[in-house]
Amino acid sequence: MKPLNTPLRALLTAAVVLAAVAAAGWKWFDYQRNPWTRNGRVFAQVIQITPRVSGQLVQLPIVDNQSVERCDLLFEIDPRTFQSAVDGARGLLGETMDEIEALTAQVEATAKTIDQYDAAIRRAEQRVKGRRARLVDYQAQLERYTRLVKTGAASEERYEQAVADVIDAEAYVEGYLAELAQAEATKLQAVADLARDIANRGVLGDANARLRTAKARVHSAELQLEFTEVRAPVDGYVTNLDLRLGDQAVANRPALALVDVNSYWVYGFFKEFYTGRMRIGDRAVVTLMGYQDTPLGGRVTGRGWGVFQSDGSTAQQLLPQISATLEWVRQPQRVPVRIELDPLPEGVELVVGATASVQVRTGTTEPGAQFLPLAPQQTSRAEPQSTHTDAEASHSEPQASHGGPPSAHTDSNGSHAGLYPSLCEPPTSH
Repeated sequence: MKPLNTPLRALLTAAVVLAAVAAAGWKWFDYQRNPWTRNGRVFAQVIQITPRVSGQLVQLPIVDNQSVERCDLLFEIDPRTFQSAVDGARGLLGETMDEIEALTAQVEATAKTIDQYDAAIRRAEQRVKGRRARLVDYQAQLERYTRLVKTGAASEERYEQAVADVIDAEAYVEGYLAELAQAEATKLQAVADLARDIANRGVLGDANARLRTAKARVHSAELQLEFTEVRAPVDGYVTNLDLRLGDQAVANRPALALVDVNSYWVYGFFKEFYTGRMRIGDRAVVTLMGYQDTPLGGRVTGRGWGVFQSDGSTAQQLLPQISATLEWVRQPQRVPVRIELDPLPEGVELVVGATASVQVRTGTTEPGAQFLPLAPQQTSRAEPQSTHTDAEASHSEPQASHGGPPSAHTDSNGSHAGLYPSLCEPPTSH
């Protein structure tokens, strides 16, 4: 075969070099326009299932890595102690109601006694009034007989009788006054007893403080009994189960982890100078290491607002820690960009912590969508304005689930609105 001459060989070499440079340039342009990173992770809301009461486990119908639906029973704590507390609280409620009824009857009886004392006082006042009128008559007769005795018109016996009548009338008046004072004092004591009985009984009806306290004790005991059945607040997967039947559950101490099946998202950790061109709603391609032949679709929904830095952190004696070295080549910080995934293809299952490659295709969202800002927009204190656009609002909620049973509603922070017992039927009575 005849070798190529020098000009032709140089031309072919130049063409190959130019093609390689063009391919590299196109690849660089595509990378700048559509940033890509291998530093991606799968995340999900992991709920720490925490019992509200302490006790021994008597039911554990789940196994590790099991899929559960919302309101499924995860485990049950021995309910006997709490059932006994409910019975005791209900008994105390019954006693309280009986006491209130007895006090009500006592109040009514005391009120009737006061009415009797009022009648006795009125009778005593009438007797005092009658005796005083008679005393006035006897005193008038005594004065007349006193004058008549001096003139000899009346006998001494008649005069002495008039004096005796006045003395007797005064004694009756004093006696009836004493009876009246006694009746009034007795009435005052009865009024005080009535006030004490009313205070002990309290107001009538559901507003009664003692009744409300007793009912609150019953409600609290019933809640404690309900808390013995711990149920799944969302659809999810039981993960890293380390409980056994007979273990002692401790109140307010997490017992197991539940991965919310409808809360998965991906964080792509991009160099900071690539995030300036990203918009909320931009399409993204996620490639999981376990499913490299099945790329997943998604959209950008936000970006992290802070990344930990060692420089400036508090060290000993509350002084800032600053590195003494400065690299000549400044490494850009990586910023987390959140990707909400589209519905998953058949056969793809997400695992929290799985590695992913993420590419964001900038410019694929609707016109006018908001850029991912480098800092919050400053607004006037006098006229605060919202910095969210309609496009951002349309993507502020997490995307739909990736298969499986329907989920509970989640807000923009990923927190579930309304957990057990409001979303689940209460446990059956023991």
